[in-house]
Amino acid sequence: MSRLSKWPDFSATAPFTRQRGKQLALGLADQGLSVGGMFLVNVLLARTRSKEEYGMFALTYSIFTFLAGLHNAAVLEPFTVYGSGRYQTRFGSYLRLMMRSNVVAGITLSAGLLLTYLLFFWASPTLDLRSLLGLGLAFPFILTGSFLRRSFYVIHQPALAARTSLVFFLTVSLLLGLTLKTQQLNGFSVFLVLAIGWFVAGWDSIRRMPFGKADTRFVDAEPRYWREHWAYSRWVLATAFVFQFMHQGYYWLVAGFLSVKEVGELKAMYVLIAPIEQVIISMSFVFLPVLAARYAAGSLHAFFVFWKGYALLMAAITVTFALTVKAMGSWGIHVLYAGKFDELARMLFFLALVPLVMGLGNTMSDAIRAAEKPRLVFYAYVGSAIATFVLGLPAVRYFGLRGAVYGMLLSAAVYTGTLALAFRLRVHKGTAPAPLDIYPAESPIPTSDAL
Repeated sequence: MSRLSKWPDFSATAPFTRQRGKQLALGLADQGLSVGGMFLVNVLLARTRSKEEYGMFALTYSIFTFLAGLHNAAVLEPFTVYGSGRYQTRFGSYLRLMMRSNVVAGITLSAGLLLTYLLFFWASPTLDLRSLLGLGLAFPFILTGSFLRRSFYVIHQPALAARTSLVFFLTVSLLLGLTLKTQQLNGFSVFLVLAIGWFVAGWDSIRRMPFGKADTRFVDAEPRYWREHWAYSRWVLATAFVFQFMHQGYYWLVAGFLSVKEVGELKAMYVLIAPIEQVIISMSFVFLPVLAARYAAGSLHAFFVFWKGYALLMAAITVTFALTVKAMGSWGIHVLYAGKFDELARMLFFLALVPLVMGLGNTMSDAIRAAEKPRLVFYAYVGSAIATFVLGLPAVRYFGLRGAVYGMLLSAAVYTGTLALAFRLRVHKGTAPAPLDIYPAESPIPTSDAL
């Protein structure tokens, strides 16, 4: 039976129900499959190309991470918070508006990348910029894949996000096998493979989006929306800029003070840490909409009880991962890279402590963003960026690659400590918001039957 329903009931305070456990499992599957394609790309490039060439790819990927952060700030995060909260009863028209915004953002950023490639190629034709050209061509497709998957989380359908990622992963695996067999695997071809993978997956999933009827334009009903959107996203945009110094900045510090070869080594280590980061991201996809809905409803008790359960779950997962790396990290790095990076095994455990330190901070970050106070998250990243320059820069300069690992750990500690202070003072002791206004249900979140 196909029908529309009201917004899901989140009145229960249990942070981890059977249904939510199923959603989290599906979210983990989605995140594993979506990042699995990138994991294969990194492993194959690290095994088959020189450390210097792989280092150039890692630097290009840091540019992608930065621009993807801008896209998240301008489109995905406001869409998640507002779509799950205050605009839940007008979701169909809101989804159409944000889908158009996603396309504009993707094309704009892609044009900027391609222009940058042309300028660098004109200034220095000998530079190996194939990865940058590939990223410029693939960028709109990658961003659209991210938007489609995030939309399914907003409507509480992680199974559809996992289906999209499965199609992507299978397509990418097949195409990577073909490029490897034909000896065409390089920084340019892998980005084209990713673009084709997201195009195929998007073609399959976009028809499942609950766009609703196109009778009403969202901005006609909410003429002040873009002002509200900017008031929220400006802080997230600023955070995206600062985040580059906290994490991705270490790749550039290593490139500046050491060499591109060490950049490749740092990236090779971080590939093994990536799985737990994807678990953390997946948990945020599942739990942030719930936190936003509860805060918008004015239910602070349910909001904080849910966050505490979320934080405990995060701690258990990140501690387990760190202990697993301690026990099996040397074997994993040897098998994955066929002995090419064995000398890095001793540093791997310290790098595994970074997501452990940041994990609790990320739960507080989600709670703060759900409370529509993103400027507090920005302040935490500013503190972490300062730590990168004050502590991380000299650590890299005097201790080399090991110093970069220690610097990441220190930056993560400053990030979590600053968030804990902000959360305690501005959210935990804050007052409840006004109850969510109830509008006539134009195109609300559909049930699974309706999808």
